[in-house]
Amino acid sequence: MMAHPAVPWVDAQIAIATHKSNVYIDLSGWSPKYFPPQLVGAMTRQLRTKVLFGTDYPYIQMDRWRRDFDTLRVDPAVLPLIYKHNARRVLGV
Repeated sequence: MMAHPAVPWVDAQIAIATHKSNVYIDLSGWSPKYFPPQLVGAMTRQLRTKVLFGTDYPYIQMDRWRRDFDTLRVDPAVLPLIYKHNARRVLGV
């Protein structure tokens, strides 16, 4: 599990998570408004099953994270994966 968008190494993070079947990225630690564009694009494409929701609460409040995330251009079909299904699969629940 890679915690947080890895700025300025996000390209390497995307490459590793894409290549390695057991590597995932959680989105905690940053407000989504600061996510690099290549990460936002990868979440909808090759990392759609490899990205997990996280806020870093209480540092980033849930309502703020959701509001900022809603401004991104993420395919609505991917949202259930990011918010729930990817974590359930990874954790085996």
